[in-house]
Amino acid sequence: MTGTASATAPRFSPGLSLAALGVVYGDIGTSPLYAFSEAIKASGPDGASSPTIVVGVISLIFWALILIVSLKYSILIMRADNRGEGGIVALLAILGGGGGRYGVLLLIVGLVGAALLYGDGAITPAISVLSAIEGLEVDAPSLTPLVVPLTVVILLALFMVQRYGTGFIGRMFGPIMLLWFIAIGLLGAAGVWHDPAILAALNPYEALRFLVEANPAVSFAVLGAAFLAVTGGEAMYADMGHFGRNPIRLAWFAVALPALVLNYFGQGALLLSDPTAASNPFYKLVPGWLHYPLVAFATAATVIASQAIISGAFSLARQSIQLGFLPRLTIKQTANDEFGQIYVPLVNWLLCAATMVAVVGFESSAALAGAYGIAVSLLMAITTLLAALVARQWGYNLLLVILVNGAFFIVDLVFVSANAIKLIEGGWYPLLLAAALAMLMLTWRRGQILLEAARKHIRAEEAEFFARIDAEKPVRLPGTAAFMSSATSGMPLALSVFMRHTHALPENVLLVTVKGAEVPRIHPKDRVEVIALRPDFHRLILHFGFMEEPDVVRELRHAEKRGQLHGPVDIDKVSFYIGSETVLPSRRIAGMARWREALYAMLQRNAEHSAAYFRIPAYQVVQLGVEIEI
Repeated sequence: MTGTASATAPRFSPGLSLAALGVVYGDIGTSPLYAFSEAIKASGPDGASSPTIVVGVISLIFWALILIVSLKYSILIMRADNRGEGGIVALLAILGGGGGRYGVLLLIVGLVGAALLYGDGAITPAISVLSAIEGLEVDAPSLTPLVVPLTVVILLALFMVQRYGTGFIGRMFGPIMLLWFIAIGLLGAAGVWHDPAILAALNPYEALRFLVEANPAVSFAVLGAAFLAVTGGEAMYADMGHFGRNPIRLAWFAVALPALVLNYFGQGALLLSDPTAASNPFYKLVPGWLHYPLVAFATAATVIASQAIISGAFSLARQSIQLGFLPRLTIKQTANDEFGQIYVPLVNWLLCAATMVAVVGFESSAALAGAYGIAVSLLMAITTLLAALVARQWGYNLLLVILVNGAFFIVDLVFVSANAIKLIEGGWYPLLLAAALAMLMLTWRRGQILLEAARKHIRAEEAEFFARIDAEKPVRLPGTAAFMSSATSGMPLALSVFMRHTHALPENVLLVTVKGAEVPRIHPKDRVEVIALRPDFHRLILHFGFMEEPDVVRELRHAEKRGQLHGPVDIDKVSFYIGSETVLPSRRIAGMARWREALYAMLQRNAEHSAAYFRIPAYQVVQLGVEIEI
């Protein structure tokens, strides 16, 4: 399937591929620190001493990288773009909310997928940094008690610097990760050179033979652990809008994939000659003189991987807010020249808290491996399903979609089943986080629908309102006033309240509605839609994509310069009237469960004020209180 090309999609360049190494492949690039080690441990106490098992496990990891990351994500899923943007929210936007049971089910599945990203995001920094710091234990077991405190300090520092922006450091991510991939590739190549017998793992028969001959419980445990090697692969699709499809593919096939394959094969070759290295094959592959420098290098690489996850969480929050899946949150731009550089304080500190709980609660990368993977495998299965629906929506042959997406969906379900056995070990933790967030998102979405229905019930219709002012002839106040409205028809509640209390109207009235579009960006010429209701009344509908920052005053200035406001208007002197709504849960009105209505009311009270979110200066804002029952 082929997506719609975006005029704003990044152009191809080697520099974009280099940048993609740092942002897109930081997570999967640090997986060799723990993935193979956990898979060998899952194979049983004698796994490291059995060449058949070692070769079989490496073969599983290799073919997982080929099938899931190289074929499914790079070749198939990345074709389902929304004007250049990827990610599960983009898929949901392509499919649209829709109505009826199908639309509701689709919305639930999509929001659960988005919530799973946050569950994964809480685990990734914890397991990545822990696994890097644990390298100290190889040569100095006495330092083991320092692993958790050091990890906490590093991650806490990382979350604390988010408010200052990471633009300068971010420009270094690509070169650092390029050196990281070169380093792990060379270490792996040296291991393969010493024992080339590991190359037998290139044959998929070795993976199948291991799965068939092993005890079913062992096979599932190893599959779940081997899946750790592909966690982070979903970032290829999520970050497509930042770098473009081709630069991300080039970075994968030219650098990341060869380096990862060489390192995993090198670790396997090491175990073929020295089974005692199974405790930490990644660091045992390193010459002694290079050990501590590599611990520092691995720590830097895992911090980069963590930063990519945090930045992704911020971007996902903004997209979700724009599409109406989350309440308005404070979003701060941390760089003037890079739109993607944002900071969302609430998301940052909630993610920080969840990550710290994971580090302190699980204490080691081995323990966290039980929690890691289940959220990602579910997310990958949901992505495959939604991509299949997009393919059908774009007119692809049903049989072809079933054959291609169905095959990958079966692979996804195998890994979901394998990771399901980790539920008690710790898999419950990211699922609990995802379930809580999904419930909040669904409650907010449903509450917004109920609130708009309540507004519609009490909102005055245009004809009725104009008949009233013609009859009452209210005093006309000099100047222009803008009344913010959530709807594109009828009169804003703030306007009705203003007229009821003052018995007056401004001589020039603008009814301003901000609409979030289900596309990443809106072309400037399509941004402002002006509807003349009367010579002194105009409705302005401002359209913003889900990757854009709503700025009402800026767009009104542009509209005034283009002559769309039907006369000179000094935007700096316009008063913006906004309804400050207090939501009251009601037993009289059918809606959500009482506790969900109370939760929605709490979220609505604590959402960022419309004026601040829409970048309207405080001195130009007048708030009018309105109570609404749902």
